[in-house]
Amino acid sequence: MTSKGARLAPHRTATNLVTLGAALAGVALWAAPAVAQANKAEVIHWWTSGGESAAVKVFAEQFAKAGGTWVDTAIAGGANARTAAINRTVGGTPPTMMQFNTGKQFDELVENDLLNDVDAIATEQKWKDKIPGPILAATTRNGKMFAVPVNIHGQNWLFYNTEVLKKVGAEEPKTWDDLIPILDKIKAAGLIPLAFSGQKTWERNLFNAVLIGQGGPELWQAVYGKKDPAAVKSAAFKNVAETYAKLRGYVDPGAPGRNWNDASALVIQGKAGFQVNGDWAKGEFIAAGQTAGKEYGCTILSKAGGGYVMGGDVFAFPKTKDPNQLKTQIMLAKLMLEPETQIAFNTKKGSIPVRTDVDVSSMDICAQKGAKMAADKAQQAPAMELLTPPSVTGAVEDVISSFWNTPAQSTDQFADKFAAALKQI
Repeated sequence: MTSKGARLAPHRTATNLVTLGAALAGVALWAAPAVAQANKAEVIHWWTSGGESAAVKVFAEQFAKAGGTWVDTAIAGGANARTAAINRTVGGTPPTMMQFNTGKQFDELVENDLLNDVDAIATEQKWKDKIPGPILAATTRNGKMFAVPVNIHGQNWLFYNTEVLKKVGAEEPKTWDDLIPILDKIKAAGLIPLAFSGQKTWERNLFNAVLIGQGGPELWQAVYGKKDPAAVKSAAFKNVAETYAKLRGYVDPGAPGRNWNDASALVIQGKAGFQVNGDWAKGEFIAAGQTAGKEYGCTILSKAGGGYVMGGDVFAFPKTKDPNQLKTQIMLAKLMLEPETQIAFNTKKGSIPVRTDVDVSSMDICAQKGAKMAADKAQQAPAMELLTPPSVTGAVEDVISSFWNTPAQSTDQFADKFAAALKQI
């Protein structure tokens, strides 16, 4: 991505470029076998772990069945992949399709007229009636959809190794207050209580899981939605910070710099009891041949009215002069939200379908729990990146990381820095 606060250089495409919607209105795409050879799609994404690779392969296989050729450009690390995709788009050599997190990461591309909208396709396919409001809003700019959401990731899951809990005589916790004594038991048993990836993104993700779990959707919206300094200075927020600080004592010395999927592996292997992460981690359990409710369990910790932190992934389509690429973009957009593809992809990815009309009864118990929460408006908590621009997200992430790695910092100091970071726009 560009540096904090930076703008993409103004870049205007040729006047003969059309949106995906206009192309859809004027071209019959699906009834033309003769153009199948031209349906070659280069896709930039960052899905490189075992579970992620298995998931993206579903899209590639479905595309191949439809007569397309998938050219996989996988770049490890979300920031690296986005930077490469944006640079190529600005430079005039865009991929066919590129991945972003659901949220504000592609705003500047829209502002600089570098993306095709998918609004006509969304209208034709009735997507807007089938996608939860927070996700729909996160893909819409100026009244038009500019990206195709492919999943909903719950970001505040707690995963655990069932054998480890059995070993220490513990049951599934319901709240953060329930969790702490279990962590003590696991520590006493000589195992890692909390498998953790000591990177800024995951330090923030853990804090946010405590925020929604301790403070509930009301505090969540006050902090990230309204950016209310009074909420950040409240006793409820400081209680969240105190709980978060306690968790430092339950991670192992190898946590700093560890990748999130390596933290998942510790739980899978029974070396650690718990991991707090998004349900993308479930893809690692699935890839290891484990079954939810058997070798591992999953829950959302909450004592203040629930709250399912909803994020996910979207794909955006750069503008292009090539009419075959326009056709291919439309083909991909439709394919990814077909019910069959949604189930197959999200089963591998660990997420849930972005369409609320898809039958999830064939999916695991974690997915079924998540789908039920995501369909309940009272439980829907838009992920931080849906509510804050990258500049704010980055500033808050820095503050959280500093607090996590500086035990001497008080909760009052943390709250002051947090409130200031929310103003970084």
